[in-house]
Amino acid sequence: MRISELSRRSGVSVTTIKYYLREGLLPPGRQTAATQAEYDDQHLRRLRLIRALTGVRGLSVSTTREVLDALAEHTGDTHRLLGLALGSVRVGDQPAEDAPESAEVDALVEELGWDVHEKAPARTTLAETLRSLRALGVPLDWRTLLPYAHLAERTAVLDLDQLKGLEDPLETAERALLLTVLLEPALMALRRMAQENESAHRHTT
Repeated sequence: MRISELSRRSGVSVTTIKYYLREGLLPPGRQTAATQAEYDDQHLRRLRLIRALTGVRGLSVSTTREVLDALAEHTGDTHRLLGLALGSVRVGDQPAEDAPESAEVDALVEELGWDVHEKAPARTTLAETLRSLRALGVPLDWRTLLPYAHLAERTAVLDLDQLKGLEDPLETAERALLLTVLLEPALMALRRMAQENESAHRHTT
């Protein structure tokens, strides 16, 4: 397809596509003339993934390039590929911060028997959340999170089920990214609605 068709099918402007080409995020097309090139479905999939990484995850162009390069190295490792796309695995040597509550997060993961990398950013997020709650006078510990963790397990099964049948690594990464990031507000909305419903059952006559 010509660049105009690539633009139409991807929803990305020709100007932006040319910028991605210059920055090395998108590989060049097959040259058909001095100023013309043809692109294929692989370009379309990669362009959609670039859009998801920059627009949905909010990554910079340079970080997106690093993620794409890392993805290219792990196209045969679906677990690693999903981790890179979703941000649960760090690219390169990005440091992970340790919070005082990290030991509690370790205990939670061990109790659940989860296979989660020791430097996963979500561990830091969870530890910082526990610390913030305690600072506000809500002394929760990791055991309080166990029922929530079991609900999260069930959600993860549903998430990964949505990826069945996808064979192209770029399409898999894009679908996982979109389902995870874009569904999070919907999941939060469902929780709020469920809380309202439960409150109505408990407190109204």
